[in-house]
Amino acid sequence: MNILYPAYFPNIAFFTVFVQSDEIVWEVQGNYQKQTFRNRTYICNDRGKHILSIPITHVGQSNGKQLNREVKIDNSYPWQRQHWRTLETAYRTSPFFEFYEDDIQPLYGTKFEYLMDFNLKTIEIICECLQLRMPTAKTEVFTLGHESELDYRHLVSVKNVIDLVQTDYVQVFGDRHGFTPNLSILDLLFNLGPQATAYLQETKLMLRNA
Repeated sequence: MNILYPAYFPNIAFFTVFVQSDEIVWEVQGNYQKQTFRNRTYICNDRGKHILSIPITHVGQSNGKQLNREVKIDNSYPWQRQHWRTLETAYRTSPFFEFYEDDIQPLYGTKFEYLMDFNLKTIEIICECLQLRMPTAKTEVFTLGHESELDYRHLVSVKNVIDLVQTDYVQVFGDRHGFTPNLSILDLLFNLGPQATAYLQETKLMLRNA
């Protein structure tokens, strides 16, 4: 079994592991860390690679740490409306946007209190779109190493360099910016549709450890 952190509409590297694994366990313990895909994802629009970031509520604790499962979304800012408008602008002309629009849009019309719940829901929606099984197993304690699992928790870090071998596919603004690798799964879904699963099965992640 492989262990992954739930992320916000995770990228191609994440879903390469996801699709090629027999069993996934979600890491739900440990402390929240900045500079990760827990609250951000990357798409491509007319200006190139673009970040979508979910605002979170920072808790002023004495030790400066906050558990992952306790991180709350800052819904005082209309980030959901902004993210959805950005996705519409970027992918309205893609081959499969209208096909999956009714599945994705409700996520941006429903308020979530906790970031982890929202992240798991984004993954669940992708599973429904691609007819994949949504894993339910979660870690009970946090450990630095997992002997019985293949540890892919490092994929959640924005700073890690991932050795991903993926074939170029047609992207909406590819003629303007060239191929942009390892974007959010939404980019693959809107551009390849049902063929996204086969694409992920053929993609290779060369490094398993950070």
